[in-house]
Amino acid sequence: MQIINKDEFHINKDEILDAIRKGAVFIYPTDTIYGIGADALNKEAVKRIRKAKERYTRPFSVIAPSKEWIKENCEISKEAEKWIKRLPGPYTLILKLKNKGAVHPSVNSDMETIGIRIPGHWCSEIATALNTPIITTSANITNKTFMTNLENIDNSLKNKMDFIIYEGVLKGKPSKIIELTKEKTEIIKR
Repeated sequence: MQIINKDEFHINKDEILDAIRKGAVFIYPTDTIYGIGADALNKEAVKRIRKAKERYTRPFSVIAPSKEWIKENCEISKEAEKWIKRLPGPYTLILKLKNKGAVHPSVNSDMETIGIRIPGHWCSEIATALNTPIITTSANITNKTFMTNLENIDNSLKNKMDFIIYEGVLKGKPSKIIELTKEKTEIIKR
């Protein structure tokens, strides 16, 4: 397991993106907290994240490669359009998925909906460069404290990662969930 910084990521970007395409599972910084990521179309990578987090059924959210990807793959109401215009930002938009093939079914537990993020952070470049959605879930074992720095990461989780992109201490909170699939928009703070 390798720990790299932003500069090292950019220097080795092609090699790292290739590793992600081949199923690498990794921890990365966002505009909120550290996340665990992988190619959301790669069944084995999704399975590895589920096992590492001990989260076997609840759906994962994804970082979308672009706003256009969101519009192509999700049902967009007028209210959803307003929230998409606010991206990038610390929000997870819950939308109805109109293209079931946009993510592997194990990402969203074969549900009709998907959580979508575009963080206001350079980490969004990963999904954009790959032109594929990237899993985004907090860097922790389910129901345990999420990672804010290298000192408080659970070692059993750390040992299941291929690499970590480390950016020092992050003091954010998980993104706000914006439920856009119901009649009335719901904002869920975590």
